[in-house]
Amino acid sequence: MAQLNDIIQWCNQALKAHEFKDYAPNGLQIEGKSEVRKIVCAVTASQDAIEAAVMQGADMLLVHHGYFWKGEAYSITGMRGKRIKTLIQHDISLAAYHLPLDSHPVLGNNAAIADLLELENIEALDPSERNPVGNIGYLKQPMAPEAFRAFASERLGFNAVHLPAAPAFIQKVGFCTGGAQDYISKAAEQHCDAYISGEVSERTFYEAKELNVHYYACGHHATERYGVQRLAKAISEQFNIEYSYFELNNPI
Repeated sequence: MAQLNDIIQWCNQALKAHEFKDYAPNGLQIEGKSEVRKIVCAVTASQDAIEAAVMQGADMLLVHHGYFWKGEAYSITGMRGKRIKTLIQHDISLAAYHLPLDSHPVLGNNAAIADLLELENIEALDPSERNPVGNIGYLKQPMAPEAFRAFASERLGFNAVHLPAAPAFIQKVGFCTGGAQDYISKAAEQHCDAYISGEVSERTFYEAKELNVHYYACGHHATERYGVQRLAKAISEQFNIEYSYFELNNPI
């Protein structure tokens, strides 16, 4: 058992949450009971994830995608109202970390992608950023573009979409999980052979061809499964509390 405030303070410090200008608040979004015995983590605070937290008797739901995004309506009604009502009725806290959990060099989504794809010599995709949310890594051996697509698909459990470019082999790879397809321009500036993100837009097809960078869309959800699990495990080890991961395999 641990105190909710101690867990949140530890997470905020570990992830340097205060250093990020983000699209939603990082940290505690909904306050439940003051003592935490079990955490359920999930990519997104969907109704299914909340129901899983209820069924498992969790005191906290830890997610990458929480609530209160910029541009959202202020009213707590409809789908979001139902979600928040369920959390409050069961006295379950909601904690969410977005960009800080993409960026962290050990616990983050990008760090997990680098490990899964066996990328080495990790550096910033944008060297001007204090806490880079995108990275560059290098394959041990160059790979043909289609072989790399098969490799990424197998490692990430997602049938990657490949938008081709001219380089015959891939070794220098830019990557940023989730919906960061537009960072392909940063990958081009850094002379990457390929760039990986989660989603893909119509315009990305032309950008890959004209910027001469192979693009691989490996799934928004699929590329961001890992940060919450790493963070929940770290919390469990720090505070000696139980955690589990809820997977709802979103195909996007």
